[in-house]
Amino acid sequence: MNEASRRLANFRVHVVPAILALANPPWQQDVWLDPSTFENLDHIFHTLFDDFCDADEPERYLGTSLRTEEEVALMRELGAALNTAADEAPNDTDTEYLQAASWPEVVAVAGRLAQVMVGNDLGEFVALHKSEAVGQPTDQACSKEAH
Repeated sequence: MNEASRRLANFRVHVVPAILALANPPWQQDVWLDPSTFENLDHIFHTLFDDFCDADEPERYLGTSLRTEEEVALMRELGAALNTAADEAPNDTDTEYLQAASWPEVVAVAGRLAQVMVGNDLGEFVALHKSEAVGQPTDQACSKEAH
């Protein structure tokens, strides 16, 4: 695995779970509203806007934390939805965000982005697996030789 691939994988280890969290309202209620848990919406905002992406200008992260133009477009849409929800949360509390009239749009866009990102990651995993398997006997060939 080259350095660019390692960096992409390291960034996505943070970005994909943040997107999955935004797409899962029951989990948001159980985790973000529980003061004893580490993760909250602030953590998600830092991940998507500061640390591993910039949801306002995601095209800069193509090849760094985003794999495709489709992911870039959906991340931009998610950033806009999150900014709209922020406008509806004057005290910046997780409860206000989850009760914002625009929050269902955040969840919907995050769900679409999660599906695309996970699908792209699985496709990359399959391609990697196939490239590593070239020249190695398959399980079927091994089981035939054993008999």
